[in-house]
Amino acid sequence: MTQEIRSRKADHINICLNERIAPDHCYWDDIRLMHNALPEINMDDIDTSSVVLGKKLDFPLIVTAITGGFPEAKRINANIAEACAELRIGMGVGSERAGVTGVDPDSYSVIKDYDVPLVIGNVGAPQLVKQHSKDIFSDDMVGQAKDLIDADYVAIHLNFLQEVIQPEGDCNGAGVRDRIRDLAVKYPIIVKETGAGIDRYTAQRLGGIGIRAIDVAGMGGTSFSAVEMYRAEQAEDDIHTEMGTTFFEWGIPAPVSLQEAKVSKLPLIASGGMLDGTHIASAIAMGACAGGMARAILREATESAEAVKNKLKLIKEELRVAMMLTGSADINALSKARHIVLGDTADWMRAIKESE
Repeated sequence: MTQEIRSRKADHINICLNERIAPDHCYWDDIRLMHNALPEINMDDIDTSSVVLGKKLDFPLIVTAITGGFPEAKRINANIAEACAELRIGMGVGSERAGVTGVDPDSYSVIKDYDVPLVIGNVGAPQLVKQHSKDIFSDDMVGQAKDLIDADYVAIHLNFLQEVIQPEGDCNGAGVRDRIRDLAVKYPIIVKETGAGIDRYTAQRLGGIGIRAIDVAGMGGTSFSAVEMYRAEQAEDDIHTEMGTTFFEWGIPAPVSLQEAKVSKLPLIASGGMLDGTHIASAIAMGACAGGMARAILREATESAEAVKNKLKLIKEELRVAMMLTGSADINALSKARHIVLGDTADWMRAIKESE
């Protein structure tokens, strides 16, 4: 079982690096910030800092869950953690089930070697309820996941799209909301989708159960249906390969999901296909407290901490330029910046409104 877990997690990284795993269209490009030709601010004075979930960040970005649970993951997480600590932004880790059950725990705990200002753990929602013969991830195990990386929050990942395509997936979703509600009494809990988005109905159901925030993680970034499609293809599993193809672009586009999730009245992290600083700026203007990225820095994370730092510095500078060009002296001003929605994202929003 240990080797199976390591192999699966290594497969995920290799596939994400070498295969097409995201839609061709980036929905964040449909959000256009209105240019301010007379900004009346000095770019040197722009303040990109923000308080996100009670933690002061130098700019509102979280490198969201990527990996853990196999030997190479330790180096990847160390590279990310070093960069996040230096640039003073947030970081999440991959599913901690492996680490809590003794599979390469140091590939997660390495993050404790760095002063990352906002640390987010990771527990899969399907593991919170009974799955065939598998044991439930207990409340104490969630606490162990938090302690393993000294997490400020534990994110419960709603990854059912991945699970239903994965041949060995956990497909029972009954009772998950109640488990999240109970865990939120004991621990600081975030709920995070993993590439298919949060709709208004789900956001309403999550809004009153004690969780601290929602990471919408909408469609447009890594499709875990695609990731599992490639794994099934390698295993010559024709059924799951075809299902992965069918559901490759399943989900709610990330900006649409961000709009839908506002009904929860919770802080919202916008992730799902973010690639640069203008996407972060757009998400802030739409109401997010922070942006989240993973795929955008994955290749750099496999290279070195310096490569991650350089990529994140570029993203920060792109954010600062977007702030200058919208006349936004700080993140609060950016949250009020004028913007319009075009293309496929506008079509989605219009269709949702017409269906109500």
